[in-house]
Amino acid sequence: MDVWNPNSPLGGLPFVKKARTLRESSYDRTGGNRDFRVVPAGATEVLIDREGTGCIKHIWMTTRCYAPHYLRKLVLEMYWDGEENPSVRVPFGDFFGIGHATCKHYVSLPLSMVFGERRGPKGPFAASMNCYFPMPFGSRAKIQIINESESPIENLFFYIDYELYTDEAPADLGRFHATWHRENPCEPVVYEATEENPAPWDLPGLNTTGDDNYVILDAEGEGHYVGCVLNIDNFDASNQVYTWPGEGDDMIFVDGESWPPQIHGTGTEDYFNCAWGFPSGEYAGPYHGISLGSDIQEHFGKWSLYRWHIEDPIRFSKSIRVTIEHGHANDQGNDYSSVGYWYQLEPHKPLPELPPVEDRLPRRWPEHGLWDK
Repeated sequence: MDVWNPNSPLGGLPFVKKARTLRESSYDRTGGNRDFRVVPAGATEVLIDREGTGCIKHIWMTTRCYAPHYLRKLVLEMYWDGEENPSVRVPFGDFFGIGHATCKHYVSLPLSMVFGERRGPKGPFAASMNCYFPMPFGSRAKIQIINESESPIENLFFYIDYELYTDEAPADLGRFHATWHRENPCEPVVYEATEENPAPWDLPGLNTTGDDNYVILDAEGEGHYVGCVLNIDNFDASNQVYTWPGEGDDMIFVDGESWPPQIHGTGTEDYFNCAWGFPSGEYAGPYHGISLGSDIQEHFGKWSLYRWHIEDPIRFSKSIRVTIEHGHANDQGNDYSSVGYWYQLEPHKPLPELPPVEDRLPRRWPEHGLWDK
């Protein structure tokens, strides 16, 4: 073991490395103060397109767009090494850790939003958003934002901080990936009641296949899963016993394994490192948190949960299928959406096209959760 421990983020800081530090940003090239770009409706704006061998270390972005729910209408794409199908294709707001086309203030280790209630003449400003996931590339890095809203992005501010290296990228260096998925609503599995008021552990229904689970990630190749954001709009307690959606277990199938998976959890709140529901409400930890919480008594409304497998990545050599039940044995029919994050060696299984804009928009439930301000 290396006694200097250069693999620790803090412990590695003293090591002087041969790299060139660069930044791509939206600063005003004329020397003025218009340090942003304007992206018309329907347009694509390339933020960086750089050749070479290197690694993106940090992304900071903030936008102002007056289209309702625009955080689901803007799309972030990332391409590595000249690939045609992106390695990242995710709605803008969801990528940075909160779904439902909204913002909240939270800070985790790889992602954060800095947000307040400051308002402009046409409504509240969006958050500033940060990403610290390292994004290596061997020959080229390209990041773009697609404005699929009906209004222009009035202000697009960004920094992309990266390094370039003279050495070639190691053969075992995975590329960063992220994908978005949604089921609105999930299809509930209906079970015949066995008693009038069962305890949670006596709810009817058995799940011995995982076939009806909500899928966060379905990837092929060799790499490791590093976490997810799961968004739940809990509007339909289909089992009529519990309004709580968190009896669903996580089940992760690695390298094509059949039932039972070697990685099988005990409940949604357990997978997100909580217990007994979400009694804390919103909180932000480095590796797990509730970036958006609703009613902690009835659990109706909109939730965004994150779990980072940074100290405990889940490795796969052929494939991985990350799933979670929507209610016990999939007995609830709520709106689920998610972002799965992972690293893998290329090539990757092509990412699916995103659904049309109208199929990405959040449900609106003013009596039970977040409502437009």
